[in-house]
Amino acid sequence: MGIKINENTSISFDIKSLSVIAVGLSIIIGMWFTLQNDIAEAKELPKPLDPVITRMEFDMKDQLIRQTIMSTQEDVQEIKDDIKLIKEKLYE
Repeated sequence: MGIKINENTSISFDIKSLSVIAVGLSIIIGMWFTLQNDIAEAKELPKPLDPVITRMEFDMKDQLIRQTIMSTQEDVQEIKDDIKLIKEKLYE
């Protein structure tokens, strides 16, 4: 058989339990208001700009990438030449 709850039912809490409930409730309410404040602030912030890339910017980046590749190729060729010289000196 279950417990019947009616207006004659008595519930008792000690002061420690009431204080824990009050602190927990105040933390939840504080977090709620902080979250609402953050949401309101975020709504007022400026919207980020669309990342539109202009043709000039694309061409400049493309040129920089191509220049970097060419520079890297030259460096690799120099390293290969150095390795050949080292091998020649090693086998002499």
